[in-house]
Amino acid sequence: MLLLASQSPRRAELLKQIGVPFSQYPVDIDETVLDHETPDNYVRRMAQEKSSLGYKRAGAKKLVLGLDTIVVAEGSILGKPKNKSDAVRMLSLLSDNTHQVLTAVTITNYKQQKTIVVETQVCFGPLSKEQIAWYWKTGEPQDKAGSYGIQGLGGQFVKHINGSYSAVVGLPLYQTRMLLTEFGIINEC
Repeated sequence: MLLLASQSPRRAELLKQIGVPFSQYPVDIDETVLDHETPDNYVRRMAQEKSSLGYKRAGAKKLVLGLDTIVVAEGSILGKPKNKSDAVRMLSLLSDNTHQVLTAVTITNYKQQKTIVVETQVCFGPLSKEQIAWYWKTGEPQDKAGSYGIQGLGGQFVKHINGSYSAVVGLPLYQTRMLLTEFGIINEC
């Protein structure tokens, strides 16, 4: 039985596209960035901790999928905005600029744990103060890393991406499928 250690409806929808049965099994962890932790190490650690905690709680030869997605601009991790001014700061930083979205995928079972990190380059067009204010009022940026959702209204600000669209949404389909194959959940024909 595959458990998804996330309550995200977006991740659940993406996982359904792979066609494997699963149950959502959300876990809460401390998501504080450690001193001198690189974005790659941070996102990897978050996915591993979510998967590990889910496995410890579920046990009994379960397979637990943990994920984490972060937005990185100019070397800094942009988490979920604390308030409107924080969102304005982030969106202004992303405006007319290219940033990275890192999504880590970890699978844990009774034998092993494997993690991969998928990086996607996302290029935003220029955003005016009025566009940022309008976007904040929609409510969409308030619970999104980097203050935007590419699968929602925020997608209209994206000029282009280089990498995995589904990874930016929160679950890289191809790489997740490959890991599930390695763990024997999907049989290659």
